Amino acid sequence: MRLARLGEGPEIFHTLQGEGVSAGIPAVFVRTAMCNLHCAWCDTDYTWNFSGTPWTHARDGEGGGNKPAREEVVIEMAPAEVAARVAAFGCDRLVLTGGEPLLQQESALRMLDALLELRASVFCEVETNGTIVPGDGLDARVGQYNVSPKLANSGVGAGLRLRPETLRWFAGSPKAWFKFVVTQAEDVAEVEALAGRWGLPARRIALMPEGRTAEQLDRRAGWVAEVCRERGWRFSDRLHVRLWGDRRGV
Repeated sequence: MRLARLGEGPEIFHTLQGEGVSAGIPAVFVRTAMCNLHCAWCDTDYTWNFSGTPWTHARDGEGGGNKPAREEVVIEMAPAEVAARVAAFGCDRLVLTGGEPLLQQESALRMLDALLELRASVFCEVETNGTIVPGDGLDARVGQYNVSPKLANSGVGAGLRLRPETLRWFAGSPKAWFKFVVTQAEDVAEVEALAGRWGLPARRIALMPEGRTAEQLDRRAGWVAEVCRERGWRFSDRLHVRLWGDRRGV
């Protein structure tokens, strides 16, 4: 598996889920590398924005302005070793995140098979941008999808970020919850249009204010919460940001 590198090892850590319907639940996170999108505000841009890539990001220019080389931020690890590291935490919830973890379905399936042999009680969440349909084998082992279709505020063209056949598949899955990152009030109409087009139930929609600091979240939280109250949607804060800031591995 290709994972994000944290120091000398992979970014595998035990923490609390910070977003969405499972916020506050203890979980082990496995952060995969690589993504098929390149959102301008992505808070894990180190998983895909390497030296030589053509994309721009809000943090470009920080730390001297040079993007890291791929080998500095990506590590290869056997699926069985990933499973062993996850099992060692003794936690019954796994969050497979990224990047975009569904780019590595074969490796993810092998890892989950090995993990379930070690700890049969593990419940797996997959965090995805909603552009790739899970295969039957992986779907059988996943308990929850945290689907985050990207809006125009991501800076990614609609043809890349919105895949009709994939969104239909997730809309029809009882395991899928939909989380939209919003930056301004104009984003709400876009969410409403997507929800209407794909028949997303209001109870499975969450809005999350974009922000990498508590202060940034606070500037948007009030009006986002009011929109959710009016429309019957969930409000998703970013608990990990409020607890630990923009630090990795917590």
